Amino acid sequence: MGPPNKSIPANKSIQANKSIKANQANQANPAKAVQLDDVSKAIIEQLQSDGRRSYAEIGKAVGLSEAAVRQRVQKLTDSGVMQVVAVTDPMQLGFYRQAMVGIRVSGDTTTVAERLAEIAAVDYVVLTAGSFDILAEVVCENDEHLIELLNKEIRGIPGVHSTETFVYLKLQKQFYNWGTR
Repeated sequence: MGPPNKSIPANKSIQANKSIKANQANQANPAKAVQLDDVSKAIIEQLQSDGRRSYAEIGKAVGLSEAAVRQRVQKLTDSGVMQVVAVTDPMQLGFYRQAMVGIRVSGDTTTVAERLAEIAAVDYVVLTAGSFDILAEVVCENDEHLIELLNKEIRGIPGVHSTETFVYLKLQKQFYNWGTR
């Protein structure tokens, strides 16, 4: 097993499993998707613009009190609509190798995805249609850590048939401010 990823919280697998299950529920029943009013959408957009903006500032922008904004943000995070997190630059934290791993699975893709989500170096897991059943983004300290992760952890998961690794050479764009619909 590779060196522990110190930038990922210990409860990551719990958070990842909640996210997977919440997304599955929303995708399986799109009619049950959370309906947001214009004020909630405006709060989300304010936080996408600056995740450190105070509730008082957001309240002024959307026409609510600080307490009302706090309650809405809590409801949005509790329901899984949004997360407020610090997005870091892995390179500046000593994680010099990032890659997307395409995974072909024989058997239950959900079970494999749940196992992948438990791995600290895996920060993104998505079930897909196409030539890969799952895409998993990994963040490693170096190439040796990536090799160890692939050989000892990812390829060791029952049901993983094959993998193809796409090493990132340069991150050209990464934004999370796509707004609301």
